[in-house]
Amino acid sequence: MLLQLMFNHCEMIDRDGQNYRCKGICVAIKQVKLQVNELTVGMFVSGLDRPWSQTPFPLQGFYIRDLDEIKELKVHCSFVYIDVQKGTAPLKNTLRKLSSSRASVSSRKPDRNARRAPMPDVAPLKIRRNTYTTIAPLEKEMGKAKELHQQVYHAVGAVMEQVNQDHSNFPVREAKRVAGHMVDSVIRSPDAFTWLSRVREKDAYTYSHAVRSAVWAILFGRHIGLPKQDLDVLAMGVLLKDIGKTKLPTYLLEKPDRTSDEQEAYEKFVDYGVEILRKLSDVQPRITSVVKTHCERVNGSGFPQHLRGDKIPLLGKIAGIVTFYDETTNPRGQEKPLPPSKAVAKLYDLREIEFQEELVVEFIRAIGLYPTGTLVELSTGEVGVVVEQNFERRLKPKVMVVTDAYKQPLYEMVLVDLAADEKEKQQKVDAGKVHPSELERVEIVQDLEPGSYDIDVAGIRDNYIAMKESKGLLSLFKRKVKFLPGFN
Repeated sequence: MLLQLMFNHCEMIDRDGQNYRCKGICVAIKQVKLQVNELTVGMFVSGLDRPWSQTPFPLQGFYIRDLDEIKELKVHCSFVYIDVQKGTAPLKNTLRKLSSSRASVSSRKPDRNARRAPMPDVAPLKIRRNTYTTIAPLEKEMGKAKELHQQVYHAVGAVMEQVNQDHSNFPVREAKRVAGHMVDSVIRSPDAFTWLSRVREKDAYTYSHAVRSAVWAILFGRHIGLPKQDLDVLAMGVLLKDIGKTKLPTYLLEKPDRTSDEQEAYEKFVDYGVEILRKLSDVQPRITSVVKTHCERVNGSGFPQHLRGDKIPLLGKIAGIVTFYDETTNPRGQEKPLPPSKAVAKLYDLREIEFQEELVVEFIRAIGLYPTGTLVELSTGEVGVVVEQNFERRLKPKVMVVTDAYKQPLYEMVLVDLAADEKEKQQKVDAGKVHPSELERVEIVQDLEPGSYDIDVAGIRDNYIAMKESKGLLSLFKRKVKFLPGFN
């Protein structure tokens, strides 16, 4: 619940439960009540569910600096109030700002009665957040990921081409091999494959869509702690989810507005895919299940069986979310992909309608609002590219700044670590060296349409990796960041 507390000759209640009056300048403070299990590093705790004197925390509030402070809060409190102007806002609040309506954004027209039907009960998601804690340096994984990305793409292409000729015999073992290696790579370094997925190559839509969707699926599964064997099944299922489309005419695949009869014919691709895979002894039934259920929706508006709630297996629900996300960011027939925020907003609109809300929120947490490779505008007016994630603070990634505030190209690019920058400034405030009003906090204000300002994202990716490999990145950061407005 968002509270607007106006300090303007008004009677207030202090944090120890006593009344007092505050006279003077009118100050707006935005506070959000939050369960302690939703807290993240970077939030500013401004109020507790009990008197401050009964806890070891500072009376004036504090920034959450690490996970130990969150653990301590869990010991003393059930919920707290956070100041969204001083610190990081909750993910759901950020998503509500992106979301303008709950209107349908699906390319198909789901059954209206199904959309109005109450959401069925679903089991809570079992999340194991510390399953994969070790992250390999991006520069060490990128070379292997590039080679593997090509192998995965060619393997999926070979499967699709062979299926067109012979529906009973195609190189599934090679697809399984590269899918397993892709899972290993994403577990080691989530950013490497994300980079490769965010930069669109010139290739067949179905192949590239399958590979990108598989990357999002593995990232999601890694985030919630799925076991390695489940990640292997999920990756293989998502890579093969569109195999039935090989039996559909091209015009039906590419037509944006299908008639009811055409949509019915199109939806048969799921059954065709299941039929193909069931004939192959090398394909596990669980893989086939992912293919069979990736178009189902929790409110029953999906196809082909109109399953509801937990009748859709978890891996099928995940496959449905990543498919929707990638189809939204990379629409068939569009020359350039869409900004991730648009896909996130549309996906969030459909929570508790077509998709399980908890899964939607966790998926967005997994990929971040600004995935690696996203073109963004900073609060200083500069434009940059997200080059690496901060997995503890998703809204504070590393950004390579490429234009000045007037959108003119910089002579040399500037790397900005938003999390480190904020931490450094906060330390100055805590030490009493500066007043908060003297510092400009730099935030990402929006992501931009890919291709804006003629920025070569692929080139920036390659340059960034090369700099990290040459170990010249730190010196570049120290030398150039002082020239960026707002970073003093």
